Amino acid sequence: MSPERLEGDQAFRSEGLGGREPEMTYGGAVSFLRRKYTRDIADTDIVVSGVPFDMATSNRPGARLGPRAIRAASVGLAELEAYPFGFDPFDHLAIADYGDCFIDYGHPEAAVERIEAHATEILAHDTTMVTLGGDHFITYPLLRAHAEKFGTLSLVHFDAHCDTWPDDGDRLDHGSMFLRAAREGIIDPASSVQIGIRTHNSDTFGFTILGAPWVHREGIPATVDVVREVVGDAKAYLTFDIDCLDPAFAPGTGTPVSGGLTTAQALEAVRSLGGLDLVGMDVVEVSPPYDVAEITALAAATLAHDFICLQATGAGAPGADYGRT
Repeated sequence: MSPERLEGDQAFRSEGLGGREPEMTYGGAVSFLRRKYTRDIADTDIVVSGVPFDMATSNRPGARLGPRAIRAASVGLAELEAYPFGFDPFDHLAIADYGDCFIDYGHPEAAVERIEAHATEILAHDTTMVTLGGDHFITYPLLRAHAEKFGTLSLVHFDAHCDTWPDDGDRLDHGSMFLRAAREGIIDPASSVQIGIRTHNSDTFGFTILGAPWVHREGIPATVDVVREVVGDAKAYLTFDIDCLDPAFAPGTGTPVSGGLTTAQALEAVRSLGGLDLVGMDVVEVSPPYDVAEITALAAATLAHDFICLQATGAGAPGADYGRT
């Protein structure tokens, strides 16, 4: 007889961090990609965690509910081999869901310290973080923690907004934190790329900007070529604001802007970043109250899933084969 299978609720029943067992897509305990909830991460390759914070938003709220929605939308991705990669990422990587960073809503001024400490604790285990936001301000403390470990970083930034508008060094604002990060030497604008931008700022502050119209005209292969040229062999952090996608593909976000990328374009771009030295990733600004049929949360979950598969190819898994279908 074959050994008994642990069917269902792998989020808390799993005995390890690899492999998978049968789940109901419509039931069971929800974690990201059905990975085990644990803070015992000594042997992990990737740690997923949520940062449910949206007190820095400038328009529609709700991104604090993003991590929960992204986890729920990820369940279908956990039951089949990854497309178009053609492998099971759990055969190649030990992945844990660490749960959420606790942030006291009554003390938003402590958010930077709490998020940075949360990330520092995870990074101390020599693992790669994949973070589910939350509004985009959370990337600032995440960058601080990553830069403390890896040094000044290049930023690969997908967004409708440049997020380099005026910053006083103290404000909680999801539209100014990358100017602060650049001024503090956490990121290097000269080796950083912003992709999908379609809002105006009179100063680029040294970032290479590939606006959404340019991406549509030139295509994703040309976009990725520029990213590779600018970033080179620097250690880089990937941050994906879901409003980089056009509102037709991501209505559930706080500051939607027409004219953005399609989900297909974004996924192809992320899948094509192999070879870059990506030390961490986040996907942010999913606001479930404004979503329709989970399409925004599903896009975010798939982007994080495909980043994980990209990491798996670096760990020996075969590369993606798009085939002719």
